[in-house]
Amino acid sequence: MTNNPIVVITGATSGLGQLVAIELAKRGAHLVLTARSRERANMTKRTLLDIMPTIDVDFFYGDLSLLEDVKRIGNEISVAYPKIDVLVNNAGLHAFKQRITSEGFAEMIAVNYLAPLLLTHLLQQSLINAGNARIVNVASEASRNHGEVKLPEDLTDTTSFTSRGSSAIYGKTKLFNIMFTGELARQWSDTGITVNALNPGFNVTGLGRELWFASMLERILNFCHIGDPRKGADIITRLIVDQKYQGVTGGYFNVGTGNSIVPVYPGGDIIMQNKLWHVTKELLQQRGLLENVV
Repeated sequence: MTNNPIVVITGATSGLGQLVAIELAKRGAHLVLTARSRERANMTKRTLLDIMPTIDVDFFYGDLSLLEDVKRIGNEISVAYPKIDVLVNNAGLHAFKQRITSEGFAEMIAVNYLAPLLLTHLLQQSLINAGNARIVNVASEASRNHGEVKLPEDLTDTTSFTSRGSSAIYGKTKLFNIMFTGELARQWSDTGITVNALNPGFNVTGLGRELWFASMLERILNFCHIGDPRKGADIITRLIVDQKYQGVTGGYFNVGTGNSIVPVYPGGDIIMQNKLWHVTKELLQQRGLLENVV
């Protein structure tokens, strides 16, 4: 990572994203963070300034479940930052009941998959301008419990589900993160940009906020040293800064060891990766959200 790199992180006002922001602040990064809440953004900024008083940090506000907001944020960031060294697509949601956004998408598919894909493409030129930018996508081994993949139906499925049934939906969105990573690595192979995904391990952070017992569970797990989010933040940070990953692209790496993981089918299937990208591109282009993409 170069001196004072410009790093864009989604979901950085809590959980893994905030821990990564803190670590990169210590390393002198210029942070560009997305936030839905100005109050949480201000709290995060104070935390970062306490650690590194000279830090440069900039917030862009919007709701990542709304793709029009994502488009606006992406355009605002690309204008403000014509060169971006790192993009961390970290924001994620595990919803325990179906919620449909005002744009008609299921909230989990919008936040966990469509939003990072759209934001990544909107920032493409700024990433190219950096010369050797890195994209880091936070996926999960929850992808192994993904139910049946149906394309393009999965992208617009708004069927209700129970809290038990939510795990397969969440897993599918994380599977799509892995598939998107592999496809993008091939498509952008001549740009100097590398793109990798990771499994951050089990973390009781903001993802579990909808569980009524989440705070109690988090205290118990912390006491037992289980689900330490610092481990998840560590693998994200390593993918950003370690020379080990310089030039590596299209990978999926594990918390702790940092070793490569073979994703569950169809995560690594090139044909399915390409199909997912094409049906996603078509959907976003139909909605006027994505242009000039092959």
